[in-house]
Amino acid sequence: MLDNIRIVLVNTSHPGNIGSAARAMKTMGIHDLVLVDPVEAPNGQTIAMAAGAVDVLANARTVTSLAEAVADCGLVIGSSARSRTLEWPLLDPREAGAKSILESTQHKVALVFGRERTGLTNEELQQCHYHVCIPANPDYSSLNLAMAVQTICYEVRMHHLANDRVPETVDDYPQQQDLDRFYAHLEQLLLQVNFLRTDHPGQVMSKLRRVFNRARPDSQELNILRGILTAVQKTLRNT
Repeated sequence: MLDNIRIVLVNTSHPGNIGSAARAMKTMGIHDLVLVDPVEAPNGQTIAMAAGAVDVLANARTVTSLAEAVADCGLVIGSSARSRTLEWPLLDPREAGAKSILESTQHKVALVFGRERTGLTNEELQQCHYHVCIPANPDYSSLNLAMAVQTICYEVRMHHLANDRVPETVDDYPQQQDLDRFYAHLEQLLLQVNFLRTDHPGQVMSKLRRVFNRARPDSQELNILRGILTAVQKTLRNT
């Protein structure tokens, strides 16, 4: 199960933090690391801070966007340290660990961590099915990147160790790249029927993403939705 757990670090500013995060991952038995557009590439300081987790670093991939990092994942959970204007399904670390292990029996699971100072942008968080918030002391809630990774990875490992029974049946959820294609198809149709403003479609599409992320259609349901969109477009062309 842990082989299907992926840690994604977005736009990390300090190469030493990448090494510390790799060390946190390896202590919990997680080895799949993806770096999204790091400010500095891993270097000697990264290796020093990894303290023996150099195999995690050696196998890490670097990509240019979060969409690329999670394209093959069926579940994406993004870390969020503060409330957002647009509400999103929220998990605590224990719930995130349980859901990650349950769904890792069927597909890749991405746990996404943002910039050290500012975290993930709203646009990046909207690419996640759930947000996870670590309930730190509100008077001093400052967690460094490696601490946050360690906390979530610990919960994942605890549920992995406790899962000594036959896993529950999990729905066949689509990969994130399939959802992105659906959202692009939906936006195309809504623009075609003048439901969206061409110059400002983002707000409505963000709310629709929230609706479908909350519903979490499985692969068959998503195919039905895509079929509906295609049928409407064909009818429009014939009128």
